[in-house]
Formats: sequence, C-alpha cells, structure tokens
Amino acid sequence: MTVSANLLRHETSPYLQQHADNPVHWRPWGPAALAEAAAANKPILLSVGYAACHWCHVMAHESFENPETAALMNRLFVNIKVDREERPDIDHLYMNALHALGEQGGWPLTMFLSPDGVPFWGGTYFPPTPRWGRPSFRQVLEGLAAAWKEGDRGIARNGAAITRSLAAAAATRPGEPIADVALDAAAAALLRMTDPVEGGLQGAPKFPNPPIFRFLWQNACRTGEPAGTAALHLMLERMSQGGIYDHLGGGFARYATDAVWLVPHFEKMLYDNAQLLDLLALTHAAAPSALFAERADGVVGWMLRDMAAEKDADGNSAFAASEDADSEGEEGRFYVWNAAEIDALLGADAVLFRNHYDIRAEGNWEGRVILRCMRAPATEMEARRLAHCRAVLFAARAARPRPARDDKVLADWNGLAIAALCRAAAVFGRPEWRLAARSAFAFVMAHLRAPDGRVQHAWRGGRIGAAGLLEDQAAMAQAALALFQAEGDPADLVTAIRLADLAQAWFADADGSFFTTASDATDIPLGLATRPRSAGDQAVPSGNGMMADVLARLFHITGEPIWRDRAEAVLRAFSGAAQALPAMPGLLTAADLLENGTAVVVAGDPANPAAAALLAAALAAPDPAVSVLRAIGPPMFSTAHPAHGIGPGAEPAAFVCRHGACSLPVRTVPDLQRLLRPSPALEAGPTHPAP
Repeated sequence: MTVSANLLRHETSPYLQQHADNPVHWRPWGPAALAEAAAANKPILLSVGYAACHWCHVMAHESFENPETAALMNRLFVNIKVDREERPDIDHLYMNALHALGEQGGWPLTMFLSPDGVPFWGGTYFPPTPRWGRPSFRQVLEGLAAAWKEGDRGIARNGAAITRSLAAAAATRPGEPIADVALDAAAAALLRMTDPVEGGLQGAPKFPNPPIFRFLWQNACRTGEPAGTAALHLMLERMSQGGIYDHLGGGFARYATDAVWLVPHFEKMLYDNAQLLDLLALTHAAAPSALFAERADGVVGWMLRDMAAEKDADGNSAFAASEDADSEGEEGRFYVWNAAEIDALLGADAVLFRNHYDIRAEGNWEGRVILRCMRAPATEMEARRLAHCRAVLFAARAARPRPARDDKVLADWNGLAIAALCRAAAVFGRPEWRLAARSAFAFVMAHLRAPDGRVQHAWRGGRIGAAGLLEDQAAMAQAALALFQAEGDPADLVTAIRLADLAQAWFADADGSFFTTASDATDIPLGLATRPRSAGDQAVPSGNGMMADVLARLFHITGEPIWRDRAEAVLRAFSGAAQALPAMPGLLTAADLLENGTAVVVAGDPANPAAAALLAAALAAPDPAVSVLRAIGPPMFSTAHPAHGIGPGAEPAAFVCRHGACSLPVRTVPDLQRLLRPSPALEAGPTHPAP
C-alpha cells in the first residue's frame, strides 16, 4: 500500500538520513518499495549517492528539497534512495546499467526502472534548469513518465538490452592459469598509462588507484624492473606534496580535480587512506623516506583522531567511513585559506610558511589558497618553525564548522584499514598502530558478525544496516591474516579460515569464482543471470581479487593443497579475457602471490632479542608477497608445508621458503633482508626529482 511519506528517517545510514526531511516520498531499497511500484504500475526513480558526495548535495538542494519538483516525483514515480556505501551491490548493478547506455558513471546516480527493477534509462546529476547540454530534471521526469504511460516500445527495448549487458558483465571468462608473462604484459600496459611527470595515471581528474600501483610495485619485486617502483614512488611523492594531502590534519582526499594533485575533491574516505597507508609503508620499507614516514603518521593520526567510531563496552572502536567535502554549504570551505588570514596568525613566520606552501595574495584556487608543499625545509630549525606554523593553523582551523562525518562502520573498509595498520606498525616501528588495528578488528567481529559467522557489511548505532557481501568476508579475512602474522595468535588464523569457508559456502559459483551477494540475498533484482560478480578493481579492491589473495596466502601459511586449488579456480575463472586483465590488478597480485610468494618461518622464542629482530625484519619486508610464520613449538606445520620439520631450534633462525623448498637457516637480519630483497630495483626512487 502506498504511504504518502518519506520513510528514510527509520534508516541507519547518515546519507539516507540527510534526505529524511525532503518533501520527496523516499523509500529505502527493498522488496516493499518494488512491490509498491508494481501495485501502482509506476516506474521507479532510483537515486544513489553517499554522504560525502558534493554533487549529491547540490542535486538535493536544487531538486529534492524543492516542493514543486518533489510533488512531480511523488506523482509520477516510486522514489527509492540508496547509500552506495551501504549497498555497493545495488550501486554496482545500476552503475553497470548506466555504462551499458554509453554514459559516463558518477554520483549522484539517477536511474529509471520498471517496477521489477529493470533499468531503462539513466544519468548522473541533472540540473534544475536546462544547462551544459543537459535537460532539466523536471523535463527528464515528465518525458520518461509520459513514455512509460504511453507504453513506449523504446523502454522495453532498452530494458532488455541493458539486462543482456548486465548478464554479460556478470559472466566469467574461464582460461588458463595466469602466468608470469601475463603479469608482465599487464604491468607494461598499465605503465604506459602512467604520468611520467606528475605521477599517477595520465590526465585529470587524478585518482590514486591504489590497486594498480600496488600491483606495479609487487610485480617489480618479482622482476627487478625499476619502472613499477619508480611509478609508485613518483605518485606518492607528488600526492604527499600536493593539495590532495591535508597538510594540517593529515589524510588524503579522494581525488584531485586537476592533473597536478593541487585541487582536491575535498571528501576524505577511509578506504583511500587505508590503501595509501599500505603503499607508503611498502615504499618506506624498501627505501626509508622522511616524507613518507611523515605522511603515514599524518594518515594514521587522522584515522585515530577524526575517524574513530563510537567505543563499545570493551573499549574497542572501529573506523568511520568518510568525511564530507562540504561545510557551511560550500565545497572545501573548511580547508582553504587566504594570505591575510595566514599572515595574521603566523606573524614573523608567515613569510617562511608562504614560501613553502604556495601562499599567494591572489590565491592558487578560485581566489583562495590550498596548502601544498613546494620545497623541503633546508634546516632542522626551519623544519621546527614550519611544524609550529602548521600547529597554529590547525588550531585555528579547528574553530571552523567541520564537514559532516559519515560514522557508519563498514566491514570491508575496516578490513583494509586493519591490514594497513599492521604493515605500517611493523615498517615504521609503531606498535600502538597495531593495537589500534586489533581494537578495530575486535569491534567488527563483535558487532558485525551474523549468527552463522558471516561478517555483515554496515553497522551504525547498534544496528546492522546491510547484509554481508563478498568484500566483507575477504577484507576481514585479510585483516585476520595480517594480525596473525603480526602477533602469532592462532585464533586469527582460525578466523581467516572460517571466513574463507563461509565465502565458499555462500558466495561461490561452481567454476570457483565468487558472486558479490550471498546466495540467500532476497532483494537483488533481475534474476540469477545478472547476480553481481566482478574481478575488476575500482577505488576499492574487488571481492574476487581479495578472496584470491586470501586463498593464496592461506596456501603459503598452511601448505594445504585445498587453498591452492581454490585460489587457482578463482584465477582461472577470469583469465580467459586477457585484454581485461590490466583492469584486475588485485587478481594479478594474487596470481603472483600464489606462484611466487615467500613464507618466512622464524624459529625461536619471540622474547629472545635475536628472534624478535628476525621477526621484525620479516614483517617489514617491502615485498607484499611475503608471509610470516613462527615456529615456537609443536605441532607447527603440516606434512604438506615445505617448513614441515622445522621446530623452535636451539637458537633463533629464519627460513625463507619459496616454490616448495626452504633455505638453510639465516641468523642475522642483514642476511634475511638480502634474501627478501634480491634486487636493488626496490630501492629505486622516481625517475623525476620532486619539486
């Protein structure tokens, strides 16, 4: 039965609650909304966005808060609002539908569906009046509603064609195992896309694309070719100096709108910062950099200070999802300055600060100043003065109205953050970061776990907001394995195995690949043929890529053939489309890990300084394809593991196991590091010096 009301106030999502007072009769996604559309024979207007999205706010203010536009929407459509972060499965499905129409994706995503969820037309942002070659939103509403009412055959044709396209996108492309030659070909293709001067991929806008650069780094670890490591170094240096980094509060924005990393789209996302922290740690592990150490400290500082979600009764806290781009109705207002403000705050130090951070009277963006680092301090005294200046500006900025924070807890994004914190703790010698990782892991496993053990996707205010997806099981399994290697608690390994088994039970297809949604999901439209499945990485790694990584690492940790078999099945399911492999860097890193991965087994009491030093060196290895194990007492390794028979030993030692065999014992850190870093390519910096 149709209810003339906005139903979003009952939802947990901050994004949906942002729209709870709209005059639009919004419904959350679900069977009830689809049934309402079917009963009324009305098309569905589906609007997808997220809390930190600037253009989502713009369209909301211009159209969804407008009583006349809302009345038109309510009369002609059943209106459904979706938080893409809470329901990435629904977002993925309809974003693919938009791409099938030949349109460029983005948010807000605006799709028009038949009552059974079949998409027939769509776009992104629509202005309130015709402009930029786009019709007004009201023109779109009236035109599509009229076509629906008149039974326009184009609607049925579009819906059928899009559904076929979605089925094709969800299909696997089986092939042979992904060999090293395929990894090299994909790396070469991706390197041709990189910007040799400014780093990242060519052109604007500039996104960091962490899965791509992590693959380039890992492939260079295997081959010894310096181009991949240089590409990552260059991107991280340019980003670390640019306006995309918050030089006062830490953390990176989601992307830069220009080609030189100056002008950010000011929203900050947990998933970006987690992956960039991991990359900063890997590069620093190979070639220690004061800049990368400082940026890692800034990222973690932002995470712990501004992104810690509410604590539970045990004192544990996970991480919130994002911070908005807007404050006081203006994008970037919280972050930008003018020269007069800085002069007044810094006094005698203003000239020094202006010279280092590109502060001009005319501004460097729309008359305002975005801080970017133009040069390194020349002396230790200068560095201290600049740090003092940043502290003064940070304190002044804290008095401004803050951007809103989306404080829901997402399991997959937290999994990325936990794994990155574990690596960064080892590389930068910050054990308190590992404790933060443990706290977040404990929170997620306590509050987002279903009775059957699956990890649910979203949580806020004591309520689950969305059911678990493949990405949640995979990312939290990766987090469990990162903690297992860092701390050696067998319970973490048990958890990772349990999550991998649950993914197999609820998400796996017969060919070994994994669907995004569980087999018992009840609100996925369009039937089994279009059930979402992908190995292509976006800003967040794909579930199939992460799960392949989990299975490959479980093989190296346990030696059990079942994990190799499962990992190979995932890789084979997608390897038949060779031309598409560069779009699947996570799958490629898993293929490299499976075939070329290293297991370092450290024997000896971890309390022994020599054993602790070997463990620390192994955990801080710059090659992501290294797994770390402890041999501290029987029973340790199955007969299938190459380290079978290695025990605690009389004195600490490390064994480096590759391709089914282990090295002779190594007893010093330099000897272990030489085995784990066989090529000087890992130490290669960017091909162009930093400005």
